[in-house]
Parts: sequence; structure tokens; C-alpha cells
Amino acid sequence: MITTYLAEDQSMLNSALTQLLKLEDDLHVVGSAGDGQTAWDELQQLQPQVAILDIEMPGLSGLDVADRIQNGYLTTKVIILTTFAQKAYFDRAVKAQVAGYLLKDSPSDDLIAAIRKVMLGQTLYAPELVVNMLSADQNPLTERELAVLKVADQGMPTKAIASELYLSAGTVRNYLSAIFSKLGVHNRLEAISVAKHNKWLS
Repeated sequence: MITTYLAEDQSMLNSALTQLLKLEDDLHVVGSAGDGQTAWDELQQLQPQVAILDIEMPGLSGLDVADRIQNGYLTTKVIILTTFAQKAYFDRAVKAQVAGYLLKDSPSDDLIAAIRKVMLGQTLYAPELVVNMLSADQNPLTERELAVLKVADQGMPTKAIASELYLSAGTVRNYLSAIFSKLGVHNRLEAISVAKHNKWLS
């Protein structure tokens, strides 16, 4: 059972999301708040596994709360859920090491899936945010991950990529999984598209 907490100042959306989460057998909503200060106070007490935070809230913003969670060494993983695709917000969220950054117009299934994935250690950013926000000097991929993606761009299957780079097929799959997680994408084509858009692949 994954314990979750929701902070959202729009009461109708707060209620709708809370009910949505409660429908999932493996999720347990331990609390919710309509402002950042209440959320921070309750998060310290409840220490849920995942906190879903809006950015714009009275008192403390969701990013303020995310900063405090990181600085307070709480183990709670943060997913930012917002309407704001602003670079300053996104940069600050990355610095606060949030586990996810999703837009409110994303399908509800994406949020449910994100909660489960961050519990597996993945980091998820909405693909459109990655494309628009990251630049060449913010490339999150390692040299080896870029090498795997470059060979994948040639249309090679996993075994061929492994042979080309003298790796095992399992290692290649692990690299691809890490790439998808970092870029917030679902497949090789999306990953290659993001990498080329940001000029990470020559």
C-alpha cells in the first residue's frame, strides 16, 4: 500500500483527485490540504511515501514545501502537479529533486502511473516540459546513455545495440529504462526526438 498526500488549493480539484486516488487498491490517501503551510505541518507528522503538490497555493507554495522536504531529510517523494510550464518553476523543482513534474491537463492515468513509478525509484517529467525546458548544458544523460541512444537511432534492436557497444542485452535495456525515466518519455522514438531537439545527439 502506497501512502499518499495531496495539497491543492482548488477545492473541487482537491476533492476529485482525492476520490480518484482512493479508487486504486494499492494507494492510501492519508491526508490533504488546501494551503502549503498546512501541508508542510501535516507532512512532517504523517510522512507519507508520496506527496502530490500544486505550485500556486496560499502560504507556502508547492515548491517551498518540496524544498523543506528535501532540506528536512524527509523520505517523502514529491510529485509536482501544476498548470504552470514555466522554466523558473521547473528549474527549481529539479533542484529540489522532485520525483515527478506533471501538468494538470495530463490524463489522470498518468498521475496514478507516476505515483507507482516514483516508488520504484524513477523520476518522471512531462515530455513537453523536458523538450521546452532543458537545454544542452542541462543534458541529464550520461555518455554511455547517449551512446546507447545514438545506436538506437540507427533502428537497431536491443541485441544489435548490445553487440555494437559490447554490452549485454540486459544492460542495454537498463540504460534505455534510465533514459526513458530521465526524459519522461515512453519509448525510443520519443527519447531520440527529445535528444535531437536539444542537440544532445549529433
